[in-house]
Amino acid sequence: MMPIKFLGSFDTVESLPRTRVTEYAFVGRSNVGKSSLLNALVGHKIARTSNTPGRTQTINLFEWTEEECPITLADLPGYGYAKASKTEVIKWTARTEKYLLTRSQLKRLFILVDSRHGLKESDLEMINFCDANAIQYQVILTKTDKIKKSEGEKLRVEIDQEIKNHGASCGAVIATSAEKKAGIEELKSAIAKG
Repeated sequence: MMPIKFLGSFDTVESLPRTRVTEYAFVGRSNVGKSSLLNALVGHKIARTSNTPGRTQTINLFEWTEEECPITLADLPGYGYAKASKTEVIKWTARTEKYLLTRSQLKRLFILVDSRHGLKESDLEMINFCDANAIQYQVILTKTDKIKKSEGEKLRVEIDQEIKNHGASCGAVIATSAEKKAGIEELKSAIAKG
């Protein structure tokens, strides 16, 4: 049996399945690599990837059974620039915020940051939103294979220092590369520890 199952794409928070299964959500700027990271994490191509910013427009849920304990992974719409109308982007943002504020089984939000660009204003807005609403999060650097190792380490340390000033941060920055599978075991471990 495959340990991962697609549960569906949901246009509204109200349409999400009502379960008590622990949930981990992934969010970040459009085209940060959320879907690629999810695919690398579970070892299967479950999430659709695209070079077009704003491809993920709904809340996509996956049930992942690792070591006999099922959890739910949520792929959330990206924030920031997207190839979509302003009205659509506002709708996605409102949906994401409602999800974060009302999903009681959400254990941790992983905020993905593109290592080529570092923390952007929209990332800091998401971090501040989480702090203000006591939503536990952890920052994940993506696409670290696209920059020099020394640059990636410097950026990781800088972001670690920045988030120490934020109350809802619940773990050190994890540097990943979906392509090279770097940091995937560390991410699995963060999920396993809850």
